[in-house]
Amino acid sequence: MVDFACKEFEIEAVIKCGLNLTKAELQILKYFLQYGQDWLTTESIADELELNLSTVQRSVKKLYERKILIRSQNNMDGGGYFFVYKIRSKKDIHELIMEIVNSWVKRVDSELQSWADENQ
Repeated sequence: MVDFACKEFEIEAVIKCGLNLTKAELQILKYFLQYGQDWLTTESIADELELNLSTVQRSVKKLYERKILIRSQNNMDGGGYFFVYKIRSKKDIHELIMEIVNSWVKRVDSELQSWADENQ
């Protein structure tokens, strides 16, 4: 739990909010965390979590774009390719979330400074 001012937050809520994740994206992130450094396909994730494949593909794309997942292209013998994904280290994700939290702190500080300047 994180105690912030007058409210306590579960760390999972901080991660969800900080990374601006949907419920499905958070569920997929947690799934990747279970499998550590294993490479996973969107199809296997959809099957295991009983989610629509397009939901998983959209969520994985967002997690990749947010630099939470690593993507690798696998070429098929008969032509074509597919992507597999794995999660970055918890340390990398921690640093990413702390960058976001620190930007919040700067914004709050700026807003408080403006508020203080207005009321002098």
